[in-house]
Amino acid sequence: MRFDERVRLYADKLNDTDDQIVDYIMEHRDEIADIPIQKMAEALYTVPNTIVRFAKKLGYKGFAELKAALALERRAEAAIKADGKTAIEKTKELIDEQLIEDAVRKLHEAKHVFFYGIGDSAYFCEMMAKHLRCVGKPADFFVQRHDMLYNADRCGEKDVVFVISVSGETKQVLEAVAAAKQNGAFVISLTHFSPNSLADLADFRLYCWAPKQFLNKYDVTDRTSLYLVLRALSERYWQKYGGCV
Repeated sequence: MRFDERVRLYADKLNDTDDQIVDYIMEHRDEIADIPIQKMAEALYTVPNTIVRFAKKLGYKGFAELKAALALERRAEAAIKADGKTAIEKTKELIDEQLIEDAVRKLHEAKHVFFYGIGDSAYFCEMMAKHLRCVGKPADFFVQRHDMLYNADRCGEKDVVFVISVSGETKQVLEAVAAAKQNGAFVISLTHFSPNSLADLADFRLYCWAPKQFLNKYDVTDRTSLYLVLRALSERYWQKYGGCV
């Protein structure tokens, strides 16, 4: 996983000092491999241990591994192909065990879980509602704008709204999510790993790798990655709360 992708994935764990370190690295990306940690710490008015802790927050073993990874990125600045193999490999990198654990706990604690999605995401909403209902968890799915809005106006603080949207920019979905949040519902999003409006609205964000693809004006985006994340979530839920071994 690239440095900028790690920063986005673990953004919630970073403090103001970490943000300054990110800015410094991005500004000196081409020469960062040759900058000693002590010199970097002095430039940021901090200590080397702070930079090491920052690197570990992003999943590196330390600052040396972070620098080595940046050097590799610089030498291999090739565009990522949007093929099935890449989608699976990138999504596996994005499935963080702690994030899955936290999402599963939120689903279990909810009085009711509601899944929102439009178009191709509708199939995944139906699947997930069934995956929870089969172990006794109250869950429903909504795939039409008026149904989502009706539900959003009636859900409350004890409910979880789980929203599936590859782009994270579907107007009808965003409208319903805003209404649900206004009523106190906890929102979990699953989108392609990119900055998007849905992720910004969500209280908890899950990501997959599903860049948009079109063929003869048809949307042929590979949604295998959506299934990978949702299956991981379902299996963890079944193991913890469904009596599965």
